[in-house]
Amino acid sequence: MRRVITVTPNPAIDVTYHVYGITPGGSHRVQVPLSRAGGKGLNVARVAHQLGQPVLAIAPAGGAAGEAFTAELRSSGVPHRLIRTEAETRRSITLVDTLSGDTSIFNECGLPLKAAEWQALAAAVVESLSGDDGQLAGVLVGSGSLPAGAPSDFYPTLVKLAHDAGVPAVIDTSGPGMIAAAKAGADLLKPNNHELIEAMGEQDLVSAALKLVSFGARLVLVSAGADGMMAFDAAQPGRYWQARLPDALNGNPTGAGDAAVSAAAVALANGVTDPEQILRAATSWSAAAVLMPCAGEISPRCTELAGQLIVTQKEI
Repeated sequence: MRRVITVTPNPAIDVTYHVYGITPGGSHRVQVPLSRAGGKGLNVARVAHQLGQPVLAIAPAGGAAGEAFTAELRSSGVPHRLIRTEAETRRSITLVDTLSGDTSIFNECGLPLKAAEWQALAAAVVESLSGDDGQLAGVLVGSGSLPAGAPSDFYPTLVKLAHDAGVPAVIDTSGPGMIAAAKAGADLLKPNNHELIEAMGEQDLVSAALKLVSFGARLVLVSAGADGMMAFDAAQPGRYWQARLPDALNGNPTGAGDAAVSAAAVALANGVTDPEQILRAATSWSAAAVLMPCAGEISPRCTELAGQLIVTQKEI
């Protein structure tokens, strides 16, 4: 199997608290939180690794938090390649209210990296795509936000590097970065409904997704929570697919989008290009992630959930 390479330019120490009932302004006693190396690309790599796909997670890490980040990643067994930075690695705090079912996330902003550190990150991507360690690349995934002062063409550059190496590029980001990745010809984009509406200035999800396709994206997956996921294929402009479960799941949705990206990346790395097949995998893996206590894992019920999916094809 070919390797899934993920790039996380703005990683974090993910800290997840589970609280039975949150009272605004109140004091809460909690158990020791789950703490792990995170960020969207790391979560993508963790899920793929859990299911036996070869992976390599590339990310910058720095400071005391970066040391903890590195130690946890080593203990996880997920293959990785880290770029040392002077900037401290940020944290992301998730509060899961097990009484109401609500999840609140507090993401610290990433600190700027130096020009030489960005260059080292790009060099690590190029070397990994070249198979310098004997492992052939199957897909390149760029995920998440960018820290302050990041190159504006970071994600378009990843798309070009992937295509130069002959592998597809999957990009999961928001705002101008998503639009730039589409114009660069990303093979797959995975916004959620809120990110898509905000970036495209369109209230209609179908129109917004089609605009991304018109910019140059080859496949667009749009997740919409309990309403499931939609797939738009540039090669079949007259239709799209929608997949959903018959009933909504209760749990922690924090890593659902990352699990969907992982499913799509694994499919592409193994030569799968059929949009409906990719949609089915992405939707079932996303749902299975909701059942887990923290991001970067999916439930063994994944196959069961895949069998429950309601998939429809709709004409535009």
